[in-house]
Amino acid sequence: MSKPLSRLLRREQRAFLARDRAGWKAHLARVRAFLGEGFTAADPARPVLVLGAGSGLEVPWALAPPLTEGWDADPWSRVRTWLRHFRWAPWTFEDATGGLAELEATVRRALGEPWSGRHRDPRAAARRLTGLLPSLQPRPVALSAWIGEHRPGTILAANLMGQFGVVAEGLVEALFLPASPWETDPERPDPLAEALEAWTARAVAAFLQVLVPSGADLWLVHDRAVVFSGGRLELGPWTDAWVDQLQISAPPLEARDPLAGIDVPALLTGSGLTVGARGRWLWDLAPDQRHLVEALHARP
Repeated sequence: MSKPLSRLLRREQRAFLARDRAGWKAHLARVRAFLGEGFTAADPARPVLVLGAGSGLEVPWALAPPLTEGWDADPWSRVRTWLRHFRWAPWTFEDATGGLAELEATVRRALGEPWSGRHRDPRAAARRLTGLLPSLQPRPVALSAWIGEHRPGTILAANLMGQFGVVAEGLVEALFLPASPWETDPERPDPLAEALEAWTARAVAAFLQVLVPSGADLWLVHDRAVVFSGGRLELGPWTDAWVDQLQISAPPLEARDPLAGIDVPALLTGSGLTVGARGRWLWDLAPDQRHLVEALHARP
């Protein structure tokens, strides 16, 4: 189920630019309806936090209670939200993983030769980075502090967790330019890709470990898988394992797991939360790229 991440990312980006507009509208309507349900159910007397608020495209700010705050690392996200919704909400501009700055510093360390100031050979740098990545432990310190100070009653995460790995991969690729850090032979293992996937798993787990004890109602929507297989693809009845829910006419299944193996419903219930509303749907981004989207409501 794995291929070199850079190749999958290029296919994903091309597919998004050429996306099926009808499929996009249906997907967007579902995301907005789910997040809108979270806003409607929120206690208006308590703060509400929207993680991954972005430009407001997926977030129905018209339904947001007065004490709603946005959170996004993009410095233009608040302005874009205002332009779209005419809502100038309080905002936090931070990395939700707490680990991207450390990751960037580690990539630069792997690339640089301290005795010359020049870049290492890309293959040597990739090997060095592979050895350094296991020591990195993303810690969402800013998010934990915000929750401790504001005690939100509701937290919404708008397609955020599924982007942690994508952003990390893009960061690594950008710093390696004009070279590529990835193994080019699809038949050979890629130790750097595997190490970065393990970093992504730690980032997702750390993020959830901050949300779970917050005492807030959680409304989480995220990419559960990106399927690149051709043929007909349908969803069967809900199963805890997302792979078992997919019904594909042309196996084998070729897919990317944006959450790097983290089972979000199992983690939530295993931590003592009650998962109420839950659902998955398919978003056909392109004929050879379908997203499996997962939406979960969990409460203490």
